[in-house]
Amino acid sequence: MLEGPKNPSDKEFSKVLDFLNKSLRKDCSWSIDKEYPTALNLNNRHNMNIVWDDQNIVSHAVLKPLIIKSPHVIYKLGAIGSVVTDENYRNQGWSTKIIQKCNQLALEQSCDVTILWTNLYEFYQKMGFELAGYEMSFVIDKDFSYDRTLFRYSSEKNISPEAIAKLYSQHTVSTVRTIEEIRKFIQIPNTHLYTAWNSQGNLAAYAVEGKGIDLQNYIHEWGGSVPAIVNLLGYIKDQKPSGFTFISPKTSVNLNSKLIELSTISNVGYLGMIKIINFDQLSQKIKKAFRNLGVSDIVLEKHADYYLFGCGQDLCTLQKESELVQLLFGPVEFSELNVFQTNTIEKLKLILPLPFWVWGWDSI
Repeated sequence: MLEGPKNPSDKEFSKVLDFLNKSLRKDCSWSIDKEYPTALNLNNRHNMNIVWDDQNIVSHAVLKPLIIKSPHVIYKLGAIGSVVTDENYRNQGWSTKIIQKCNQLALEQSCDVTILWTNLYEFYQKMGFELAGYEMSFVIDKDFSYDRTLFRYSSEKNISPEAIAKLYSQHTVSTVRTIEEIRKFIQIPNTHLYTAWNSQGNLAAYAVEGKGIDLQNYIHEWGGSVPAIVNLLGYIKDQKPSGFTFISPKTSVNLNSKLIELSTISNVGYLGMIKIINFDQLSQKIKKAFRNLGVSDIVLEKHADYYLFGCGQDLCTLQKESELVQLLFGPVEFSELNVFQTNTIEKLKLILPLPFWVWGWDSI
């Protein structure tokens, strides 16, 4: 008899890992909890959801609440991952039910939105998720000159998490992390850590490639000044002659401009699939951010079957939440709507699209 979705007990936790390893990491030499140490652990068991059939787990998904700081808004985000259903129980609605349970848990924990990463776009769009946000990617596969004397370069992983935390804290959009979480991230299997050190022996830049079986050949985490990062990328290219892909938020304007010069291919893509969980809470945060910049006439309202959005009397009606998601987080531009006056567009662009990013170590 099928039971769930429910949270696994302490005793069931090892069976959850066995199911996930069998389903998602069959040929790996490590357990999946080593890849996601802050999501797949006993302390987050209350956010793990499973379906049972006669003591066997047949479906799973996990929620990881994250606090994300940005220049205008502090978000509470629910990241959803490790979604899998046994092949003998697919097409019975269990993945839908378990994702709905994750969204419910996110709402109960005051999350503004949930996010997941997938290529099953139509499946998740039926549950209210929409491709949104920005992700810049740069293919770096050609050699370029860098200063071999200004910094000391290393690919050793045995470095201080405090040093990484110091550089990470300089990002304008970042997840709140503890030193212990960074310490665990460094130890994720198939993670390659590259660093640049200045003449005083201080960490000047770092870059992370790989995360278990995910993000291989992708620099998905980094920190430091633009010159230090660019020099470090020159060193990484020496270590990886075939090249790699560097991903970054759209808000890293200066670095992205430099990377366009260094890369053979650059692309603007989606950050992930996003769903608004608590509209009223998110709306209040956005309105407050506008008020802090002197804009007091922002309208962002949810009605029975539509959303009202704009400034003062210059408003547009959106029939779907997915349309609103792509306006708030991108990539839809206000000018594309052909409904707002120029002065309204200038007001909206003060905050929107919302600066929003999830670093690779935080993705699940």
